[in-house]
Amino acid sequence: MTLRTSWLALALAGALLAPAAHADPITVLFVGNSYTFGRVDPVMSYNTGRVNDLTEAMWLSNPSGSNVYEPHPWGGVPGIFERLTAQAGLDYQVSISARNAASLRGQLLNTNPAGWDLRGNIGSQAWDQIVLQEQSSEALPRQPGLSSNPEYTQLYTDLIENWAHQGAAKTYRERDYIGGTQEACIAIGYSSGACSTVRNLPANANASVDTQVYLYQTWARPNLVDGAFVTNTDEVTGLVTRTDTPATTVFDNLEQMTDQLRVAYEAAALNAAADGSGGLAGIAPVGQSFLRAVTEGIATRDMWADDAGTDGLIDLWFDDGTHASTYGSYLSALTLYGTLTGLDPALFGAGELAAQELGINATDAVALQRIASAQLGFTPPVPEPATALLALAGLAVISRRLRRSV
Repeated sequence: MTLRTSWLALALAGALLAPAAHADPITVLFVGNSYTFGRVDPVMSYNTGRVNDLTEAMWLSNPSGSNVYEPHPWGGVPGIFERLTAQAGLDYQVSISARNAASLRGQLLNTNPAGWDLRGNIGSQAWDQIVLQEQSSEALPRQPGLSSNPEYTQLYTDLIENWAHQGAAKTYRERDYIGGTQEACIAIGYSSGACSTVRNLPANANASVDTQVYLYQTWARPNLVDGAFVTNTDEVTGLVTRTDTPATTVFDNLEQMTDQLRVAYEAAALNAAADGSGGLAGIAPVGQSFLRAVTEGIATRDMWADDAGTDGLIDLWFDDGTHASTYGSYLSALTLYGTLTGLDPALFGAGELAAQELGINATDAVALQRIASAQLGFTPPVPEPATALLALAGLAVISRRLRRSV
């Protein structure tokens, strides 16, 4: 049996075994920034017909929320994720709420630019799943040369999770959670205004205790690792050019930054669980998938090396050394797919359609699928798709539908 016919068998089995009651699609909202919407084509505009870009109307009225070279609508990593779920016979309704450089704090407080109601997008309906992607360096420990606010990551992960689950209106000052006093908040590194400003969070009428909230753990940035060079990005075209000027860096290697991100995201998850509000459903270890691809000899470690473009390895990063390449976005979507669905991304195999449509050859697609699979703990060897997909994905479809019919 071919992969394509195995998907057909899966769909037929799900239809035969599902309860008679109508099953609604699984709704998922991806909250983030350019690491979520993909930054450049072909990823940025991929599969837009199947992704609801909740910020498109805001961008049309006020384009200051994104760069000239980032036109809406956006499909991005959510678009790849949707294509994967459709091939698995899952009924997902995918939405994205993203703004360039947005942090989780910015998402909830609707900070710059005015008119982008990012918090309203989160509260626009009762979501089955929400994926939160923090700004790439925000969660990291404070250190020279890095603008990070780890206390904000912990606080706003928790506040968004609480708001999605319980929805209560809230008035607070950030010093209530960071330091406990004005003086302690300032001593940690925050401004007097940030510590003392009264924040008013309205009620979320669409809060649901059943919403699964996930963190999207991002990757180490080669532009912050020793050996990097300064790059310049054209403000109109987005074209990146590399200079011969060594960049000021913060980390010795990719491992160091990846580990700090892992620890920071785990701390945010523990903090969100501490108040009994429901906590997080999990962390999608995308950054760890990136590092695994490097350490297992699948992807290029040093994008700045003279032979980086000719070493025969996959390039996971875009030319600026911070955003993902098409391959990196594909690996991100595979890791998110496995995290949110519980299904093994390695079961797609060489015939997977999103990779084909993005210009990723079958060999590289399979290699990245296996990296995501291994990072998520699926046990090799991978079973034949015709049997494994039918067993695993079919059970997932039935489980979702049973849950909704109760």
